[in-house]
Amino acid sequence: MVWRDRVRTVVEAPRTQRAITVLILVNAATLGLETSPTLMSRYGDLLGLVDHAALYVFVAELLAKMYVYRLKFLRDPWNVFDVVIVGVSLLPHSGELSVLRALRIMRALRLISVVPSLRRVVSALLVAVPGMASIAVLLSLVLYVASVIATKLFGATSPHYFGDLGSSLFTLFQVMTGEAWSDVAREVMETHPSAWIFFVIFILICTFVVLNLFIAVVVRAMEDDHAAETAAARQADDDEMHAIKAVMAELTALRAELRAERHGPVCDCQTAARREEVDAGASAI
Repeated sequence: MVWRDRVRTVVEAPRTQRAITVLILVNAATLGLETSPTLMSRYGDLLGLVDHAALYVFVAELLAKMYVYRLKFLRDPWNVFDVVIVGVSLLPHSGELSVLRALRIMRALRLISVVPSLRRVVSALLVAVPGMASIAVLLSLVLYVASVIATKLFGATSPHYFGDLGSSLFTLFQVMTGEAWSDVAREVMETHPSAWIFFVIFILICTFVVLNLFIAVVVRAMEDDHAAETAAARQADDDEMHAIKAVMAELTALRAELRAERHGPVCDCQTAARREEVDAGASAI
């Protein structure tokens, strides 16, 4: 038990977390350098050594956490995430599994589980998924309706943009993202001068309304998550203050009893025992 407590102290130390963060960044940089044939020809052995050393440290860290937390280790989704990311790197990179070698860069994603601020962002995104799904359905519906209308209106004159439903969906998705939408609109307007009305309405609905709803949902989720953390911290402070007040009340009562006992025939050993209780309570605070 003493050894497990020592390992826990090392694993949970801020210095250890900072070291793991730096190692993740260094490993991500070396994996990026491996994509350069020139650098690999000169420093391939060194880059491979750094990569293997980082992998060994990551494995040792996970084993230490498993030893400390035991079954609780797998109850944390972030620990499971780390095991999957590191486990991919442990698979053989030869034969049919050689494609997994490219997945080693996924180790950089461990930065999400190490940095608390990144964890909060990802948690907020996951919480926002149901709301985002509803908005995605709304966006798909608007995009589908607009594609059908565009195909019927502009399909004959601009077949490469709106010749069929699939082409219209792709073109309007491009327009929605703002990628060269004016080129599409101006070409259609050469035959249909009033087509600008369709494009303006579509952009206003999809780009300025629906897409901003995605941002609103994510921001709301992050605000709720922050509010929950603040409330939990405030509750912890309140509980600590209540505990301190309770101890202070007990100490006050003990002091009152000691003062009362001084005026009466009380055994010295009993008085000494009560004084020891007062001292123990004061040291606990």
